[in-house]
Amino acid sequence: MADSILRDKAKEFAKEIVFLCRELKTNRKESVLINQILRSATSIGANIHEAQYAQGTKDFISKLEIAQKECYETEYWLELLFETECMTEEKYKKLQNDCGAIRRMLIASLKTIKSK
Repeated sequence: MADSILRDKAKEFAKEIVFLCRELKTNRKESVLINQILRSATSIGANIHEAQYAQGTKDFISKLEIAQKECYETEYWLELLFETECMTEEKYKKLQNDCGAIRRMLIASLKTIKSK
């Protein structure tokens, strides 16, 4: 997992979320929602990164499954922020697409590792 597209995408996504949260805090938007999305979105990449140091296949799968769950949670917070007019539709669609791409990559990775 030295050069991992999944890990790189997750890190870039986390950075975009950090920038979004910084912007939302500046505009004094919903701080509770900001904290929630910041936690879940950055957890995706953290768990993917941690998976490379797993103590075995079960641990590796567990870390990727946690990352997948965090993707679903992040999608929820993105939707809520959009529906409460905290972000533009353009920004929402981009972040939602990025998160969905990471989720699909996680699903594919989990299917592959579980089939072995």
